[in-house]
Amino acid sequence: MKNQKLNANIYKYLLGFVVITVSAFVQSSNALAKSSQKGLEIATEVKQRDMGWQDTNANMQMILRGPTGDESVREIRVATLEVEGDGDKSLTIFDLPKDVAGTAFLSFSKTDGADDQWIYLPALKRVKRISTRNKSSPFMGSEFAYEDMTSFELEKFSFAYLRDEKYNDLDCFVVEQVPTDKYSGYTKQIVWVDKAHYRMQRTEFYDRKGALLKVLEPSEYELHLDKFWRAHQLDMVNVQSDKSTTLIIDDIQFKTGLTDKYFTKNALQRLR
Repeated sequence: MKNQKLNANIYKYLLGFVVITVSAFVQSSNALAKSSQKGLEIATEVKQRDMGWQDTNANMQMILRGPTGDESVREIRVATLEVEGDGDKSLTIFDLPKDVAGTAFLSFSKTDGADDQWIYLPALKRVKRISTRNKSSPFMGSEFAYEDMTSFELEKFSFAYLRDEKYNDLDCFVVEQVPTDKYSGYTKQIVWVDKAHYRMQRTEFYDRKGALLKVLEPSEYELHLDKFWRAHQLDMVNVQSDKSTTLIIDDIQFKTGLTDKYFTKNALQRLR
């Protein structure tokens, strides 16, 4: 009789434990689903608010800083074409200094599959394709990686809303972005997006070991065509090496009439 009561008590205990465990799992799963859904909704709003600009031409400065504060400045031109139903196309041309003049970088962002990227190096007089496995490498010695030089596409990440938080005195959403590309140099990115205009205020990049690698802070936002916000300065700081790169937009023009013909691999070495 005692054994029967003992067995009954054990059964009740185990049953209660299972019920509590299942309930906790369901609650956790529901919370995760809500977090993922809200994160995707925020990212979708960011993307939708920046659609319809067609194309841009910009003159920029790229300032590279070493850990001791030494600087080198590059003058570049960047043309970008918005592609309906796919990622954007961009072409970056280096004009100064002389040791990089004539270098041209072409990037085709993709919503499905790996991005296509090529670089023309005048010293070699040939066009080199950037391997998918090398997208995490530094772009032209800067703190931006090749994978940073592509357009923001929803399909490249899974999202999770983390919290609300003030940043730069702005009310922001904090969202986690996990790259879907297995060759990405990042395990995740944490992004602060202001609630008023859905502009990125800060992005933290975590390396393959899960450690904080870089921090990107856009600033000097300006409104163009009464709709499109653009940061006229982007500061990327490598917290592991103390190196940094600043991009400054000196001038940007929208809807200049660019077409696909301008963004071709064969035209890279003919650009000046």
